[in-house]
Amino acid sequence: MLRVGDDLGTILGIWAHPDDETYLCGGLMARAVRNGSRVVCVTATRGELGSPDEERWPPGPPLAAVRTAEMELALAALGITEHQWLDYPDGHCVDVPDHQAVSVLTRIMQGVRPDTVLTFGPDGMTGHPDHISVSRWTTAAHAAAAPTALLAYATNTPDWLERFRPGLDKVGAFMGSEPPCTPVDELVIHEVFDGDLLEAKLNAIRCQVSQIEPLIAVLGEDFLRHGLVEESFRAP
Repeated sequence: MLRVGDDLGTILGIWAHPDDETYLCGGLMARAVRNGSRVVCVTATRGELGSPDEERWPPGPPLAAVRTAEMELALAALGITEHQWLDYPDGHCVDVPDHQAVSVLTRIMQGVRPDTVLTFGPDGMTGHPDHISVSRWTTAAHAAAAPTALLAYATNTPDWLERFRPGLDKVGAFMGSEPPCTPVDELVIHEVFDGDLLEAKLNAIRCQVSQIEPLIAVLGEDFLRHGLVEESFRAP
């Protein structure tokens, strides 16, 4: 059954890297905060290997510091005040024992008591191994600690992919994998944002300069503005 943002209650978003949360559920989180709902965001890594320009943004601790600061600004733009890093190594979540990560997320869920848990599906959205690991951990923790909460996996609609996939393929966003695609009538959450909420989301993603600036240079500002209006989630 399709849910709307006002019905999501306390939201817990669990993601792999800084900027995942803004791309995939920035509008949902910003609206929930404005409506007085609790929003908690968890990020598995600091994204220290995700440098599009290694001279400008050296990988490792220097980039981790940059992306940490960018993330703080992005969350502030969305109005989110509760955030937790897991501090797992970027690009190596697959090496983290599942029982360890699931235990941590289970404790977090027990504390937050979410009504809605947002994360990646088993496809990882882009096929990134870190995303896939986070999906697996979150799904297991949800079963253990919050089985009555709505668990929703990020996806794309056919129309969105038809419009935006060519540009994203140009920059290798899907890492050679097939992106998830779900018809609108099969979604549990589907929102199209505009106005102040879209501006909040755009402001948040622009805070993450190390990631978005090179993307805008290739695809353009209009691609960013129109590509971020839609947020879609499916059931497991």
